[in-house]
Amino acid sequence: MAPVKKDADEKKEAKLTPEQSAALVLDYLRKQNRPYSATDISTNLKNRVTKAAAAKLLKDMHERKEIEGRAAGKQIVYHTIQEEADESGLEVLQQMDAEITRLREETLALKAEEKELRASLREGTSQIPLSELKASCASLEQNKSEMTARLSKLSGGDVKPISADERNKISLDHRKWQRAASARKKIRAELWNMIADQVEKSKWQETKDEIGLEF
Repeated sequence: MAPVKKDADEKKEAKLTPEQSAALVLDYLRKQNRPYSATDISTNLKNRVTKAAAAKLLKDMHERKEIEGRAAGKQIVYHTIQEEADESGLEVLQQMDAEITRLREETLALKAEEKELRASLREGTSQIPLSELKASCASLEQNKSEMTARLSKLSGGDVKPISADERNKISLDHRKWQRAASARKKIRAELWNMIADQVEKSKWQETKDEIGLEF
């Protein structure tokens, strides 16, 4: 049994060539169809490609225009080049973008209001009647529930469907929604990056739970 284990260990530790590493990284990005950083890719591939090697390979592929890359906070994330969406798909994405922007603004406003209420409670102020505080809390809970439901609807893909007249084939419709789903993932990631800049790092998880963002 010992020789079998030795052979298995040797196969497991076999190093990939630069070409094999590049092919592995590119294949992973195509299969996942979502943005990843060099650190994420190295971790998800169980360090078959090191973080440093992944960073160099991704940079080279981006310069050769084989993949797309963009800044996300303090790191760069990469993803496969997306197909151009048709007018119907763009209209759906624009509607989603407008809805997410509105929800983001409401979230920031509600958090500012919550912060003021918490500060008032900590200071022990008696200027705000208890009944008014209860009403404000109830309103905040209702707004949070509504936003959570809307965000869940977006993340679940329950958006306004394209009319039957705009679809020629079921297969074409399927491809359109695949592109829309990929774009929604990118929008959620960008939304979280913008929200994260406004929230202390120690409260990131709490904020994710409150607004219902899924990754």
